[in-house]
This record gives sequence, structure tokens and C-alpha cells, in this order.
Amino acid sequence: MFGIWGHPKAASMTYYGLHSLQHRGQEGAGIVVTDGERLKGIKGEGLVNDVFDEKKLDSLKGFGAIGHVRYGGKSGIENIQPLLFHSSSGSLALSHTGNLINANDLRHQLEMQGSIFQTNTDTEVLAHLIKRSGYLATKDKVKNALSMVKGAYALIMLTENELIIAQDPNGLRPLSIGKVGDAYCVASETNAYDLIGAEYIRDVEPGELIIINNEGIHEDRFSLSGSHAMCTMEYIYFSRPDSDINGVNVHTARKNLGKQLALEANVEGDVVTGVPDSSISAAIGYAEQAGIPYELGLIKNRYVGRTFIKPTQELREQGVKMKLSPVRKVVEGKRVIMVDDSIVRGTTSKRIVRMLKEAGATEVHVCISSPPMTNPCFYGIDVSTHEELIAANHSVEEMREIIGADSLTFLSVEGMLKAIGQKGLGENCGQCMACFTGKYPTEIYPDTPLPYEKEMK
Repeated sequence: MFGIWGHPKAASMTYYGLHSLQHRGQEGAGIVVTDGERLKGIKGEGLVNDVFDEKKLDSLKGFGAIGHVRYGGKSGIENIQPLLFHSSSGSLALSHTGNLINANDLRHQLEMQGSIFQTNTDTEVLAHLIKRSGYLATKDKVKNALSMVKGAYALIMLTENELIIAQDPNGLRPLSIGKVGDAYCVASETNAYDLIGAEYIRDVEPGELIIINNEGIHEDRFSLSGSHAMCTMEYIYFSRPDSDINGVNVHTARKNLGKQLALEANVEGDVVTGVPDSSISAAIGYAEQAGIPYELGLIKNRYVGRTFIKPTQELREQGVKMKLSPVRKVVEGKRVIMVDDSIVRGTTSKRIVRMLKEAGATEVHVCISSPPMTNPCFYGIDVSTHEELIAANHSVEEMREIIGADSLTFLSVEGMLKAIGQKGLGENCGQCMACFTGKYPTEIYPDTPLPYEKEMK
């Protein structure tokens, strides 16, 4: 997500901000702007470049804007954010990252009260809660709505005359504030500020509600801060290496994860290679710690997106085949230590091990810079059942056999916490590790299908 307030080229700045965040979602993109009188939006399926051109951006005139790139979930242009709603009392646009764990219950209650939904997103549930609130001020409407939702949500909302920012009480998804000239901006990752020449100011605190308008920035709270629990996969996989999360540089964190992994793995090899792109930093750290040369043993096709966030398993498998190619002269006749950030379903790892051996590697030792992912995520990562997780159903040795590696090593939970190095943020160093430990920072609601969902199935 990206938002900006007080800039004459708000749509163009948002376009560039979304470019920096393209790695977070490739299914669709959208931008909504305000000129102080009305909201106007454009959205479409595909990459940011596919959706927007100069003509479309020129048509989005305004001094405030929010944008979003869509990751996974149910397809359809209606589900692409920002969601835009018009009513006699004013318009509202919402962008949201994360997942509301009680969205089904709330949606059912709202439908029983007469609400009609146009999308399958939990973001629309928030919009209905805001609009149905009995409070007059938008700030109070938002506070009231957020008091009813549970789960992970970093939010950016836009009305005709203000930009509203909120972060869930546990801070599960990254969100920060920057400034470019006299304009304020907000982004899911700090790397977006570099592209537009903005200055990072600070992270949005858990439970915080911030309103930005022509009078300036106004800080408030809708909830007391809970146990700080930033998603650990942000450091391991999702975020770009040039971003900072809670004061920790992602590249540095990943490099430290690789160093710690080398200490724990103690594997003999001739060359270390990383799986592009998110594992390169960890592979460099591993090679430095182990004293083994780092080489580009795998080359990524830059015109293929991230395979983990493909919406179906069939597309993920096809994406792996198109995405990576082994460098034969690097791996041929060598014992290769292949560093990857995680194993979720095992599809990618199996394919890569096979490619390396077909290219002449005598041994392939797979080293993972995170612990085994044994539990589903209910906060926005596209893994919602134990059945999808190879580590939830197999031992490490069984996984090694399935992917065809000569050895398989995972980083320990303790090593992961030590490597990322967060201090002073309470339990688990301020990180959510539920997918590794099964200890969720919030209550978990049963995901009971609604009646119409049962009929669809």
C-alpha cells in the first residue's frame, strides 16, 4: 500500500510508490485520488505498468491519493483495492493488508442486518462497519469499526478531505510514515520513499490511528498496544532487502539469518548459491560464515513474478519452470549448498534440486534460513490449512527425500530470533512466529463457511 497527502501530483507519486512495492502483489493494482470534492479511482488486473499509463494518471487529478497492489486471494477486478464507496454522506476508499480473522462472522451479521456485499474481501466488511456506525465524525466511525475487528490489518483510508492510517494492536504488518517536501506519505515498506525522494519519519505504532489533512498530521489511538508481533516472514521473504522494519534493515537481517544457519548446519560443500531473489542475502551470509565461495548458481528470469504468491498451485509449478535456470559451469561437478528462505509446499525446492542435479551438481544440500513452517497463517499469508504445508505432515528426513536433496537443514527458532536481533519489544522480540511455533498473537476464530459459500462449493 502507498498513500500521499498534499502533493499536486498525488497519483503519479502513488504510481511510483506502488512500483517499489510490486513485489508484494502482482494480481492487480489500483489508485484512488481526491481533489477535495470527490474521489476518483482506476484499477485493473495485472502489474502496475499494465494497469496505468500516462493518460490514465493524468485523468487522476488531486492532491491526495492511496494505492494498492493485490496479492493472492480470490480473483476478479471487484476485489482489487483500493475499494471505493460513494454515499450521500461522503465517499470512502480503503486499502488494507493483512487478514481479519473474524471477517466471516461480521459479514454474516451485516448481511442479516441488510448489508449487500459486492466483493469477497474482508476489506469491504470494514467499509460497511464504518458506514453503519452511528458516530458523526469519520475518526469516531473508524475507531468504532476497528473495535469490532480482529486480526492483522494495516489500513490506509481516503475521504474527500483527509487521509486516515491505522495499524492493528499487534503491528502484524509493516506500515510507516514519510515526508516529501510538504506532503506526507505512508507506505507498507520504506523502500518506496527512496524512489520518490521522501524522508522516512517513523513507523506507525500498533493500535495507532493517524489522520492527515490540510491542517497537518493528527495522532490518536483506537486501541492500547498489544504484544508487538511483526510477521517474521516480512524479514525472511516478503519485504525488499532495501527496506527497514522496526529499525532493522531487511538485507542485514537476512544476511545474519544466513550466518546463523551456517553455524547450525555445518554442511560441507564446494559452492554456496541462493534462490533468487529473497534468499540471496542469506546465501551471502552463509558463505561468509562458512568460508565457502558464493556463486550465482541460479539465474532468475526477471519477467516472471514471485511463484509463492501465484493464486493456484498449478500456476506456481509453471512459474517455477519459467522462473529459474541453473548456471551449469558454476554447479557442474560441485557439492552445492543451496540456501533458500523457506519451504512451504515443497514444490519449488523439489524442482530446483532436480534442476541443479541435471546441470551436473554432484550433491545438493538444501539449507533453509527459517524454521519448518508447520502451522497455517491466518493473518494474510496465502497458507490457510495444515494440508498445504509439507513440514506439517512430514519429518525433516521425509521432506529431504521428497525434494531429492542430499541433506536438509532448517534454522532453529532460537537462531532466527538471535539473527533478526529485535530488542526491547517484549515476548519473541516483537515477532509473530505462529507459522513456526503455533503460538498465535490473537484469538483464532473458526473459519465457518457462510451459506452461499457452501452452495458454491
